[in-house]
Amino acid sequence: MNILVLCTGNSARSILLECILNRKGAGRIHAYSAGSTPSGRVHPQSLTLLADKGFATDDLSSKSWDIYATPDAPKMDIVITVCDSAAAETCPFWPTTNGHAPVQAHWGIPDPAAAAEPDWDAAFSAAFDALSRKASALMELPLDTLSTADLKTALNGIADL
Repeated sequence: MNILVLCTGNSARSILLECILNRKGAGRIHAYSAGSTPSGRVHPQSLTLLADKGFATDDLSSKSWDIYATPDAPKMDIVITVCDSAAAETCPFWPTTNGHAPVQAHWGIPDPAAAAEPDWDAAFSAAFDALSRKASALMELPLDTLSTADLKTALNGIADL
């Protein structure tokens, strides 16, 4: 199962969730991340936090979602947006691509990159912890047997965790 995590800048939240899902998924799923307006770099605190938690960071990059909308791109089964709409961010919407419409969910998380630098540790840790809880709940689902409607309902329920 392929999961695409989207945010606007693809420098913090989406990168964190991509890493968390790939670790927790342990081959059961493959997660990717991208942005509608990528910043062009992964936030340095994202890299520091992930490295401190034992994640490999060498291959992480901030990239456009356009690379996942090409005919030869992996087919996405789930698309999760992680923008914080309460902060009036423009959250990307993933269209049907190549005749396939993935299940979509929104898990709004405050942007840790918007915190002042002295507050980065706390902001990034809070985002990581919230995303990790959601990823754990996702991994508990019987992904291979859920109908599309039931998967959508379950993903929406996870948003509130």
